Amino acid sequence: MEKEWIEVEAMIEAPINEVWEKWTRDQHVTKWNFAHESWCCPKATIDLRKGGAFSFRMEAVDGSAGFDFHGTYNTIEDQEFLAITLADGRKWEVEFSDLGLSTHVTERFHPESENSHELQQAGWQAILNQFKSYCEA
Repeated sequence: MEKEWIEVEAMIEAPINEVWEKWTRDQHVTKWNFAHESWCCPKATIDLRKGGAFSFRMEAVDGSAGFDFHGTYNTIEDQEFLAITLADGRKWEVEFSDLGLSTHVTERFHPESENSHELQQAGWQAILNQFKSYCEA
């Protein structure tokens, strides 16, 4: 049976090369990878190559909760597409569409079973919105 996907997207007013760099460099990820200002991403490591891994530490600012989000890159098409397998086996894809002075980013992911699809979509959209704000600042 084919797994369903949840999708989020954003139109970012920045050129593709800037958007790609801010998505794929750990020093940038720590500045935008959280859904709400009560959370942060204090550490990120990225080995951007096929078979390479990433790990993002997500924590509540008050220290009350935290988790590691990590996976492996399966496909990398420079400034266009990433296909990732998350540590729990779920799939995640990120597509970057070059529109000149702006970039359209679409994320698709297989949902986990702990939270509702609506909650997951809202959370991932919130993180993508943080990314958009970071790129446009």
